[in-house]
Amino acid sequence: MAREARKRSITGIYHIMLRGIDKRDIFLDDEDKIKFMEKLMKAKEIGKFELYGYCLMDNHAHLLIRENEDIGTSIKRITVGYVWWHNNKYGRTGHLFQNRYKSEPVDTERYLLTVLRYIHQNPVKAKVVLQARDYSWSSYKQYLVAYQQQSRYIDTHLIKAYFKTIDDFSQYMNDQNNDQCLDYKPVNKLTDAALEKAIRKEYSIDHLTELPLEERNNKIRDMYHKSGASIRQLGRVIGVGKTIIEKAIRQDR
Repeated sequence: MAREARKRSITGIYHIMLRGIDKRDIFLDDEDKIKFMEKLMKAKEIGKFELYGYCLMDNHAHLLIRENEDIGTSIKRITVGYVWWHNNKYGRTGHLFQNRYKSEPVDTERYLLTVLRYIHQNPVKAKVVLQARDYSWSSYKQYLVAYQQQSRYIDTHLIKAYFKTIDDFSQYMNDQNNDQCLDYKPVNKLTDAALEKAIRKEYSIDHLTELPLEERNNKIRDMYHKSGASIRQLGRVIGVGKTIIEKAIRQDR
């Protein structure tokens, strides 16, 4: 079946979301996020696109971009460079991001502001922080800086045209709302202890590796889909390597 063509934006502005393949975390520490920002800034320099907003979560990233060249070319520059670095750092091979990034056109002023608020509130709604200003890996703080001086990462002129003061900006960005963009809902991630407790209510995992291969894979696959955990976290909790989990879940694709 042919893929549905991406919707083109009449303004050239897109909301982009990059997700880890198989719910995999794409950022495991702050160094990873720093490196991704370096790749993003390099792609911005080459592709001459404007960056209005971003947010880096553990297993996905949001970008709000006005394209200059084709947006797909710019996204490829970002992801290829980061994946090479990430795989080299962690001694892994293969894909890191979901094969096809998600995008939606941003064609109205109202939706532009809605998307930016959605991006900035992502870590709040995921219960990572209490307030958007507390999160270090989004463009929210960059805007606060921009009302005092030049921002390092983002192009602020467009958004500042709508909010003349920092108070106006902050009030809008922190308004409670039910914004939903790109039909993605952040999942509240369980701690390892909570995940293990939940799994043990339904499964016996103490002798998992001693089970016949098919039985073991069926059980792992079932735990993976029901728990919503990443491969990395599930492996820690049930005591098996990520390769075993990857092989088990690959069978139902």
